[in-house]
Amino acid sequence: MATNSEISFGTDGWRGIIADNYTFKNLKIVSQAVADYAGSGKKIVVGFDTRFMSGIFAEIAAKVFSANGMEVILSDRPTPTPALSFAVKEKKFDLGIMITASHNPAEYNGFKIKNSSGGAAVKEVTNAVEALLGKSIVKDAPSEQTPVKKEDLTKAYIKFIRSYIDMKKIKVKKFKVLVDSMYGSGDSFIAEVLKGTNIKLEFMRNTINPSFDGKRPEPVEDNLSVLKERVKKEKFDLGIALDGDADRIAAVAPGGVFIHPQKILGLLALHLNQDRKWSGGIVKTICGTTMIDNIADFLKVKLYETPVGFKYISNLMETEDIVAGGEEAGGMGVKGYIPERDGTVAGLLLLEMMVYRNKDILKILNETEKKFGKYYYVRDDLHLSHRVEPKKEMLPRELLGKKVIDIKDYDGIKLICDDQSWLMFRGSGTEPIMRLYAEAKSLAQAKKLLALGKEIILKG
Repeated sequence: MATNSEISFGTDGWRGIIADNYTFKNLKIVSQAVADYAGSGKKIVVGFDTRFMSGIFAEIAAKVFSANGMEVILSDRPTPTPALSFAVKEKKFDLGIMITASHNPAEYNGFKIKNSSGGAAVKEVTNAVEALLGKSIVKDAPSEQTPVKKEDLTKAYIKFIRSYIDMKKIKVKKFKVLVDSMYGSGDSFIAEVLKGTNIKLEFMRNTINPSFDGKRPEPVEDNLSVLKERVKKEKFDLGIALDGDADRIAAVAPGGVFIHPQKILGLLALHLNQDRKWSGGIVKTICGTTMIDNIADFLKVKLYETPVGFKYISNLMETEDIVAGGEEAGGMGVKGYIPERDGTVAGLLLLEMMVYRNKDILKILNETEKKFGKYYYVRDDLHLSHRVEPKKEMLPRELLGKKVIDIKDYDGIKLICDDQSWLMFRGSGTEPIMRLYAEAKSLAQAKKLLALGKEIILKG
C-alpha cells in the first residue's frame, strides 16, 4: 500500500522522482483512487508531456480507468496541459488527467487532475483521492466494454485558439516573433495558430529532449539567456518562452529585455479591458506585484487575491466575472476560455496587444510602468535539507529601516512595509525548498530584502 509520503498532492497535483516514488505501482494506486472517486461509467481524458516515459505512464493510467468501467480517451501524442483541459470541457467529460511535472527537473514526473470545466481540481477533490489510496485492489486490465481510444487532442485546441485570437487584425502585420518551447509539449503549436498570417515566426528548443538539456523547463530569466540574446541580436519584436507543459509563460522585449510574468498579467488585463472592452475583475496571488493593485484601481475593477496555486484562481474564474488571473510563476488565465492557465494563449494575446496598439511590446511596457509604477520583483529558492517554516512572532517588525505595517499569513508569511516594499517566505509544496520573494521600487532594495530573508531563514 502507498503511504501519503509516497503519493501526496501539492499545489498542482502529485509529483515525484521517477523510479523512486513515481513508479508504475504508485501510478496505478493513484489512478485506482481517482477511479474509485469518480465512479464507473464516468468519462475521462488522459494527456501527457515530453518527459521521460510520460506516454507509457499515461497508457498505464488509462488502462486502470478503462478496467474500472470508465470511458477513456488517451492523447495520441505529447500535448500541452491546456489542450488536455480544453478537451475535457469541449467533450463534456467528467475528469482530465495530465501526466506532467510541469517545470520540475527532468528526474520528476507528475499527475494533474482537471475537473469537468477543465480547471484544476480543488483541494477537496485531491484530499478525497488521497483518502482512497490503497483502499481498493488495482484493476489494470482494459475493459472490452470501455476500451482506451487514442485521439489527437490538439486539433480542436488549435481551432478554438484561432477563433479566440483576433486573426483578422494580426494577419496583415509583420511582427517577428521567437518562441522558446524549452523542449516541452508546447512544441510549435503557435505556428498552426498563426498559419496564413504575415507574422514571421521562429522556434528554438522545440524538439523532444527528456533531459531538458540539463535545466528545468521553467521560464525564469536565468534559463532564458539564449532567448534574450537572440531577440536582441536578431531584432525580434517579441520573444515568448513556455514551460514544460506549456501552461506558463515568460516574455522578452526588443533589446533582450526580460518581461516578468507579473508584468504580463498587468498587460493582459489592460489589453482585454481597454482594447477588447471586456469587463471583469483581476486575480493575483499573495506574492503578486503591487502594480496589479494599481491597475485594478485605475480600471475600477475588483481585485481578488488568492493563495499560491492556480487552482485558487481557476476556482474564482468559474464562480466570478474575471477578465484575467495570473500567478508569479507565469500561469495566466483569461476570460472566455477554460478556467485554466495557457502560455500559448497568453503569448498570442501579447502579440494581439501589439497589433491593437501598433507598438512594440517594450514601448507598451514602458508606458505601463510609467503610469502604474515600476516595481522590482525578485525571488530566490533556498534548497534545504528539510522543511523549515518561519514563525510569525519571531519575524522583525522593521525591514531595512521601513516599518512593517501589515502581515499576511494565509499562505506563507508576507511582511508589507509602509513604502509598499515587501518580503515573503513560503515553503514549496513539492520539494524541501523555502521560496523567498521581495519587491521594492528599486532593484537594490529588493535584492537587500531578499538577502535579509535568507539571513532570517538560515539563522532560524
